[in-house]
Amino acid sequence: MRLYLTVLRSSVRRHATYRAASLAGAFTNTVFGFMRAYVLIALWQTKPVIGGYDLTAAITFCFLTQGLIGPIAVFQGGLPEMAERIRTGDIALDLYRPADFQGWLLATDLGRAVPDFWYRSLPPMLAGALVFDLRLPDSPEVWLAVPVAITLAIVVSFSIRYLVMLAATLLFDERGVSSVAVVLALFFSGILLPLPLFPGWLGTLAQLLPWAATLQVPADVFLGQYQGLELLGAIGGQVAWAVVLLGIGRHVTTRVRHRVEVQGG
Repeated sequence: MRLYLTVLRSSVRRHATYRAASLAGAFTNTVFGFMRAYVLIALWQTKPVIGGYDLTAAITFCFLTQGLIGPIAVFQGGLPEMAERIRTGDIALDLYRPADFQGWLLATDLGRAVPDFWYRSLPPMLAGALVFDLRLPDSPEVWLAVPVAITLAIVVSFSIRYLVMLAATLLFDERGVSSVAVVLALFFSGILLPLPLFPGWLGTLAQLLPWAATLQVPADVFLGQYQGLELLGAIGGQVAWAVVLLGIGRHVTTRVRHRVEVQGG
């Protein structure tokens, strides 16, 4: 455990040095947040409540999800730092480090998310709060649940991107799989519209898929859409997806390692 904490701290320090890039990303996310907000305002003029959200909740959802784009890595189809190592074959060296390959990359990704949260998540929310009346959690249990939900969202996102990266090791090129993964994340995470607004069976399916655990669930936790046992159920759903996807990733990692052995490294 000490090793992975060291890796996490090292990743935090490394990614914290890119403040200018992070702030530029925050500016872009903020601009698109205002664009999304005014689209939602136009949509909510037709009805005061849509999909269980009033206008204040919808605008808060908008800026919150814009802020979480960086930490959750919505636009990363895989693990970019591993892409070149896959193409060159250097991933074989990573697989045989005297440390758990999946745990190492998870610690690295969690370290990346920490400065992204401070530099890319807070500015959109603060900018939105200056212009609109945003809704904040109104109970201590929700305030306690929010960081848990965000952390689990990052883990679920990593688990999906890790599987995409492993698929790239089998296909020897990550671009196609990564592009598909980004499209699925955009459509099913809630970044375009809150998933309860999706019609019929599509909305039900979207909320059952793992991408919902990356943005929709933490946003709904923040907005107080879950209460009591529903809140525990939402967090439990994130835990379940994290366990399942990490388990699949561990199994596939073993298969990839065996394949590397067969190919002679």
